[in-house]
Amino acid sequence: MSKATRTPAQLRERGLIGASELIAVERVVARFAASITDEMVELINPDDRDDPIAAQFVPRAAELHTAPEELSDPIGDEPHTPVAGVTHRYPDRALLKPVHVCPVYCRFCFRREQVGPKHGAKPSVLSDAELDHALAYIREHPQIWEVILSGGDPLILAPAKLARLIAALDAIEHVRVIRIHTRVPVVDSQRINVALLDALAVDTTVYVVLHTNHVRELTPAAARACASIVDAGIPMLAQTVLLRGVNADAAVLEALFRRLVELRIKPYYLHHGDLAEGTSEFRTTIDEGQALMRALRGRVSGLCQPTYMLDIPGGHGKVPIGPSYLHEPAPELGDEPRRVEDIDGRLHRYPPKRD
Repeated sequence: MSKATRTPAQLRERGLIGASELIAVERVVARFAASITDEMVELINPDDRDDPIAAQFVPRAAELHTAPEELSDPIGDEPHTPVAGVTHRYPDRALLKPVHVCPVYCRFCFRREQVGPKHGAKPSVLSDAELDHALAYIREHPQIWEVILSGGDPLILAPAKLARLIAALDAIEHVRVIRIHTRVPVVDSQRINVALLDALAVDTTVYVVLHTNHVRELTPAAARACASIVDAGIPMLAQTVLLRGVNADAAVLEALFRRLVELRIKPYYLHHGDLAEGTSEFRTTIDEGQALMRALRGRVSGLCQPTYMLDIPGGHGKVPIGPSYLHEPAPELGDEPRRVEDIDGRLHRYPPKRD
């Protein structure tokens, strides 16, 4: 597995922060966990203050500023957590979070108050008893058709422990899909080995959803790791967070989505930035996000088009917020047909269905 840079002193030694930033970064890391694998450190140009990889992983003083609208639990996990490790917001699916640590800590993480090795007395993994209770909850709710392993990063678990967890879910008859959200194939690709793939080889359908935000993350090593997953018969999707200073540009998103499709990974969601504390420098406006989605429409095929999503603060769930191409009739046209906008902005009439 890849080694990691975690402390402000190590960040300074590797040229990732300047001497003048050290004190502020120490304050940031005292509150929010930091870790950057060597695979990601090697991608960073320390001379480029706008480096998109550094922006995602290197702690900055701006994280000490909390905007008035920001929240410690921005997507409302807590009200929907019936037992430790389970978030059950939608009737037919539930999150299972067996681990609270990651190989890297994204500076925009919506669970940054909960993840990391030093958040209060919370252990880094669920205890055996907690995991038993979590699995019992899933067994007792037959409407749960899909279980999403999240956290933390579930693929940081040892393959033997992961295998036991996947086997336990596989044994629950009403669980028909297991979905795994991870950054591991990109940030710690050596973990994708035969033992891990064997752990995922069960009768229940398994999907791996890769979190990646910039095409530079898709290195040859990451491509090999993803290929081994897909070649093992496990379909892959990708989710991306829209981030100012990283990928809030149509050409950057296009390059990422094209490369994902080439790697047999379907872009699934483009997330609008959540209202996590200390993350305002990353967030775009919704209008900016919709404009980017419009720029991609017609520029890349449908295979490359994710759904632009907003997780409503307070635990009310995710909704698509992409631009609409359907226009209601103008009042002056009376009962005329609706108008549909094409990719070049031209309006075309679409006739109503006649009885």
